[in-house]
Amino acid sequence: MSIFGKLMWFFKTHQRLYILGLSFLFLTEVSQMVSPALIGQFTDQVVRRELTLGSLVFYAGGILLFSLLMYGFRYAWITHIFQGSALLEKTLRQQLFDHYMAMDTTFYQRHRTGDLMAHASNDLSAIQRVASGGILMLVDSVVVIIFTVASMILVVDWRLTLIGILPLPLLILGVRYLSPKIRAAFTASQEAFSRLSNKSQESIAGIKAIKTLGQEQQDAAAFEAQVQETIQINKRVAKIDAMFGPMATLIMTISYVIMMTYGGSLVVDRQITIGQLVSFSTYLGLLVWPMFGLGQLFNVLERGNASYIRVQNILAEKSAVVEKPDAITTRATGDLEIDVAAFRYPDDDTLSPALKNIKLSVKAGETLGIVGRVGSGKTTLLKLLLRQFDGYTGTIKVGGTDIKDYTFAAYLQAIGYVAQENFLFSTTVRDNIRFANINASQAVVVAAAKNAAFHADVLALPAGYDTEVGEHGVSLSGGQKQRLAIARALMIDPEILILDDALSAVDARTEKQILQALKSERQGKTTIIAAHRMSSVMNADEIIVFDQGRIKERGTHAELMAQNGWYAEMSRQQQLATAIEEKLDGKVGTDV
Repeated sequence: MSIFGKLMWFFKTHQRLYILGLSFLFLTEVSQMVSPALIGQFTDQVVRRELTLGSLVFYAGGILLFSLLMYGFRYAWITHIFQGSALLEKTLRQQLFDHYMAMDTTFYQRHRTGDLMAHASNDLSAIQRVASGGILMLVDSVVVIIFTVASMILVVDWRLTLIGILPLPLLILGVRYLSPKIRAAFTASQEAFSRLSNKSQESIAGIKAIKTLGQEQQDAAAFEAQVQETIQINKRVAKIDAMFGPMATLIMTISYVIMMTYGGSLVVDRQITIGQLVSFSTYLGLLVWPMFGLGQLFNVLERGNASYIRVQNILAEKSAVVEKPDAITTRATGDLEIDVAAFRYPDDDTLSPALKNIKLSVKAGETLGIVGRVGSGKTTLLKLLLRQFDGYTGTIKVGGTDIKDYTFAAYLQAIGYVAQENFLFSTTVRDNIRFANINASQAVVVAAAKNAAFHADVLALPAGYDTEVGEHGVSLSGGQKQRLAIARALMIDPEILILDDALSAVDARTEKQILQALKSERQGKTTIIAAHRMSSVMNADEIIVFDQGRIKERGTHAELMAQNGWYAEMSRQQQLATAIEEKLDGKVGTDV
C-alpha cells in the first residue's frame, strides 16, 4: 500500500477528479445493493404464490432501473479514475523526459539506452496501472465489501453473515505471503526487460558491423539467450501471479459451502426465508469480484511500487553540470578565453589529469586548429567548451563572461558542434539540415548546404532535399553525413563553430572548398577545428599541438614547420602520403 502514499502528491493535485470519481463509485455501490434485496423479496412472493402482475412489474422495473443507474454511475467513475491515471503517466513521462534532457554526459555513461527506454515504457505503465486499476480494485473492493456485508446483515441474518465471511481473512494472509515474492520477481523481470532492450538496440544499431564481420549467427545466439533469460524470469512472475486468482476463488468457494450448509439449516428451521437465502447468495456473488480484485490488487501494487522505486532512483540522480539561478539569458558572443589549470574525468583515479595548464585566447573571427595524437586531450577540451563537464579548475570565458554564468540555452545556442560521427534523424535531408532552425526557408537551407559543399550531392539524390535519409542516415555516405551535419550546425549561425575531426571522411578538394566557404561566410565568428589531417588546420590563425593533456607546440603552420617538432613531422608524412596517392591515381587513370 506504500505506493499510494508515494503517489499522494499526484492525488492531491488532481483531487477534484478523484473526488468526483469516488462519489460516482459510492452511488454505483448503493445502486448495486438494491437488486439482491428485490430478488429475495420477489423469490418469497413466488414461493408463497403471492406474486401479482403489479408486483412483477415493480420488481422487474426496479431491478432494471437500478441496473441502468449502476451502469451510468460505473461508467462515470471509471472514466474519471482512468483520466487521472492517464494524467499521471503523462506527468511522470514528462518528468522523466525532462530529466533525461537535463542530465550530463556521465549519466549516459552510467545508464544504457535500453535501461532508460525501459523506465520510460514498462515502468511508467506499471505505475499508471496503480492509479487506474489499482485505485479501481482497492476502492471498489473495499466499498463493495462494506456495503455488501452491511446489506447481508440488514436484509438476511447477522449469524449467517458472520460465518459466511469467516474464511475471508485467509485472503489477507495469502496476500501478505505472496506480495514480497511478486515484488522481487517483477523487479527481476523489469531488469531482464532492460537487458533485452539493450541487446535489441545494440543489434539493430550495429547491424552493418554484424553483417560485415559475418557475426549474424553469433549475435542471433546471444539475442536468443537474452530472450530465454527474460522468458524464464517472466515465467516465475506468471507462476506467482497465477496464485492470486485461484486463492481468491478457493476462499469464496469455502464461503459458498458455508452458506449452503448453515444457510440451508436456517431455512429449514424457518429462521430465514428462501428469498433471504437467495438474496444472501446474490450478495455473496457480489463479493467474488472484490475478493479476486484484492488478490490482483496487491499484485498491481507491488509491480507499481517496484517500478516507482526504479523511476525515482533515476529522477534522484543529479547532474554535475547545472545552470545558475541568475544565469545570463543573452546569447554568448565575443572572444574565447581558456585558462584551465587541471581537469579530471569523474571517477578517474589516475594520477595524471586529462588536461593541465591549458591557456588559450581566440579572438572573434579567428580560426583555431587543434591537433595531436589519439587520446592527447583534443576532444576533452571540446567537451569542456560544450559544457559536458564543469568540474575543472580554472575558467572558460566568452566575451569576458564565464560560460558557467550563461543559461544553457544562451550559451549552447551560440555553439555549433560537428563530430566525426553524427546522429541523423530518420526524416528528409531538408528537415535534418534545419533541425535547429525548423522554420528556416528553403533558401537558407540551400545556402547552408552550399557552404558545406553538400548542395550538389543533395541534387543528385532521388528526391533532392525531400529524400529520406533512413535510420541514422543509412542512405548517405560517411562524407555526406559529415557535410550534412556541418550544414545543420551552420543553420544557427553559431558564434563558435567546432569541427571535431568533422572533415575526416571528405576528400582534399572538398575539404578545401568547405574551409574556404567557412572563412568567407563566417566573418567575425570563431571556428575551432580539431583534426588528424594537418591540411584541415594549416590555414588557421593559430595551431596548438596536444600531448598527454598539455599544449606541446603552438603557432601558425609556418612557425610549427620551422620548429621541426611533431607537427612538422606529421605534416611532411601526410604530404608525402598524399603525393604518392595522387601519383598512383594518375597512373591508374593513364592505364585505363
